[in-house]
Amino acid sequence: MIVKLNDILPAARKKGYAVGHFNTSNLEITQAIIKAAEELTSPVIVGVSEKAIIYAGLVTIAKTIRSLGQSSKIPVVLHLDHGRDFDIVRKCIDVGFTSVMIDGSYLPFKENLKLTKRVVKYAHKRNVSVEAEIGRLAGIEDGVESASGIYTDPEEAERFADEAHCDALAVAIGTSHGAYKFKGKPRLRIDILKEIAKRVKIPLVLHGASGVKSKWVNYANKYGAKIENVSGVPDHLIKEAIKNGISKINVDTDLRIAFTAGIREFLSKNPEEFDPRKILNHGRQMVIKTVRERILLFGSAGKGSY
Repeated sequence: MIVKLNDILPAARKKGYAVGHFNTSNLEITQAIIKAAEELTSPVIVGVSEKAIIYAGLVTIAKTIRSLGQSSKIPVVLHLDHGRDFDIVRKCIDVGFTSVMIDGSYLPFKENLKLTKRVVKYAHKRNVSVEAEIGRLAGIEDGVESASGIYTDPEEAERFADEAHCDALAVAIGTSHGAYKFKGKPRLRIDILKEIAKRVKIPLVLHGASGVKSKWVNYANKYGAKIENVSGVPDHLIKEAIKNGISKINVDTDLRIAFTAGIREFLSKNPEEFDPRKILNHGRQMVIKTVRERILLFGSAGKGSY
């Protein structure tokens, strides 16, 4: 079933687990995300970035996700990830997205607030949930880029949530986009998160939270990839973040690595094969395994029954 963020995140915040947001840009990855969530009876958020929209086409990707979601028995959210302006948000809402993220974190506080309020007004009239962001993540992924990160200020987060009336708030506590998240020992500012959680009562979101596990990186490299010197967010820090108020966790890099690893393995072992369905299916199976791992870590398994 297709639902919005407000249908699943408040329970996650109240009961102390997180719902996984997994990015997609094609049919196979979308199928894998929903399949893994179905196997674990977990709600799931299927995210689409602006770059994915350019790649797949707005109507095509929206109809693909909605079709798969509507035929599923678990709650599936169709979500715009990192919408940078009102125009892209409006277009996504108008073609059936049930949730949108307006990312004005690159703007000064007042301009971010003004933009977010405009989006909230448009979205809420159409029964669509809104995620906003305050603070900024470092790194680059799918067109979202920042040379340096800026931690979220708890006082600003409280004021922003109170005035913007958004439904979820992404905060910056030390993660970053992409596969190169930390220089040195991984560390999250859980102290900042705790203070934000005291002040902000709506669900909180952690972006840039892929684990970039060595087993998946090594698997891809075994079959010809050259993925080196990467670092992700360790499982124990993810658990700590959930324990202290995070209700939605965004994952993209992990799925890319798994999909690539599966395709590379299949082609390496089956050089005579040229059926794209068989090739892509192996990548799809690797994504299912990865999504299952993340859902189990986030604690949302068994929470997808209505």
